[in-house]
Amino acid sequence: ELLDYNAFCNMLPGASSTQVLTLIGYKRGGVPLAVLTLLIWILPASLLMGALSFLLRYFNNREMQHQVFMYIAPMTIGFLAYASTVAFKMAVHNTITRVIMVASAALSFAFFKIPWMIPLLIVVGGLVTNLSDRRIPQGEEKPRKIKWANIWLFAFIFLAAGILSEQARKNDWPNRRPINLFENTYRFGSIVFGGGQVLVAMMYEQFVIRPESEKVMQKNPNVVRVERDEFYTGAGIVRAIPGPVFSISSYMGGIVMSDRGAGWQVMGCIIGTVAIFLPSALLVLFFFPVWNNLKKYAIVFRALEGINATVVGFLVASTLYMLKDIPLTEWTDHGWMNIVVIAGTWLALTFTKLPSPLIVVICLVLGAL
Repeated sequence: ELLDYNAFCNMLPGASSTQVLTLIGYKRGGVPLAVLTLLIWILPASLLMGALSFLLRYFNNREMQHQVFMYIAPMTIGFLAYASTVAFKMAVHNTITRVIMVASAALSFAFFKIPWMIPLLIVVGGLVTNLSDRRIPQGEEKPRKIKWANIWLFAFIFLAAGILSEQARKNDWPNRRPINLFENTYRFGSIVFGGGQVLVAMMYEQFVIRPESEKVMQKNPNVVRVERDEFYTGAGIVRAIPGPVFSISSYMGGIVMSDRGAGWQVMGCIIGTVAIFLPSALLVLFFFPVWNNLKKYAIVFRALEGINATVVGFLVASTLYMLKDIPLTEWTDHGWMNIVVIAGTWLALTFTKLPSPLIVVICLVLGAL
């Protein structure tokens, strides 16, 4: 039964581990226990990551040199490279998935600053693998019709957040940043396939790369943004925190609002936490009652085949794109050591049982030394 839950949650976008635990709570005690389970599971990691956003500002306000974080960026790329290799082994098994992966990687890398490119590739990947029914044929048992009306709350929040965020941007509302932050984060939670590593890559595109484009700077100078060093610090430290990698959203929310004072920063942490986990909870609670009927549709699993291959391509593109931020050839900028950290992180994760938190600690010690 637990394996069935896990397979079901891996089919959905969002935080898979969080969805499995939420589902167990739902099965044991209905919606109230599901909500309580969700809160208990995400609270420790979210509090720690939110506190990290305050800690970094404490350092910056006192002009303290925190070189201890200098190797966190290359370590983060090592983690992403490892995630790419694992995802490749799991999702790319035949010619069509290889073609989708390569195309996705090339297009993602070439158009990394276009926010709608990732959702578009996910949809196209799911459509392409449905062009043939040879690999996954439709079963003989005819599935019953699914009542889609129950998903209205998830869809309503998605659409309302998008419309409100766009209105706030066009009219340049003075306090629009929390609205934009909620929309960005809720969208991530709604379309992320592949877990926390993919979320980190999406946040990098949305919060770091996109605000640097000339078009965005001219039309939307108040766009939600995170500095590169702050992004890499959060993306690295989250690996040392117990709990879901999705808790990085609490940190990003705090960083985004940190220039407005402690009260706004706390609000940013809360918005980041709620917006990233809410879609996961709504999707799992909607889809599970229709799971036994849904899994009879071969079209669903054919689409997942293409979606997962697309995600692998995006992970590869993100790894290569992030490499542009790291000095690798400038010996005076520790380029040789950055290469060692990237390769060492990947090798440690691939060939040893070294836990992720220990790898983070080793990189922090290297920076301190």
